[in-house]
Amino acid sequence: MENIVQIELFGIRIDEPIVTLTDILVSFLCFLYFYKMSVSPRKGKVFTYFKYYFLVMGLATTFGGLIGHAFYYEFTKTWKLVGWIISMFAIMLIERGAIEHTRIVLNKKYVKILGIVNIIEFLIFLGLVLFTLDFFYVQLHSGYGLMFVVFTIEFLLFLKTKNKATQYIMAGIGFAALSALVFATEFSIHRWFNFLSLSHVFMAVATVFIYEGVKRIEIKETKPKEMA
Repeated sequence: MENIVQIELFGIRIDEPIVTLTDILVSFLCFLYFYKMSVSPRKGKVFTYFKYYFLVMGLATTFGGLIGHAFYYEFTKTWKLVGWIISMFAIMLIERGAIEHTRIVLNKKYVKILGIVNIIEFLIFLGLVLFTLDFFYVQLHSGYGLMFVVFTIEFLLFLKTKNKATQYIMAGIGFAALSALVFATEFSIHRWFNFLSLSHVFMAVATVFIYEGVKRIEIKETKPKEMA
């Protein structure tokens, strides 16, 4: 605990202020994009899933910044578990958004199967986290969801359609991967701007690219006989 940077503002102790600030940056972007999608006339499941991904991820990063870092000294580890679970819901939602995006090349039956697999996968990882109380499984779920599910789906869609939306979303997942790499290696620039802060900055960039991709999505479902 002695290595944690602390400041006092108006008599209130704040731990890891830059880590907290960069978490709030991600939250701000997520809430902004949730609002933009809420007032957009575009409808459909794919937009609904991505819209609520931004909302839930915004909640997760707000929770993480304030309770997981700034004021963690007032809470127990159990509260971190709540933040972990919220972030897992966010990853499930972005996976489902990508799955719904496959409607441009797959028929409804296969999209439904992928959706069922998504629920089973989420429940397995959630069970592991609750049983072990180990953040490793939260990271594993995030890596699996973003890289194996979302990136793979968008890459395959890009090969078939060459559309702009997939390019932006893949770029976003790439920055998310950089965020995870910084977190895993604990590469820090300075004790005030450590690996957590840098990881959050990459996550903020990832959020921008994902939104830029989502707003370019055009859904035109295929008929069963046109199934890819």
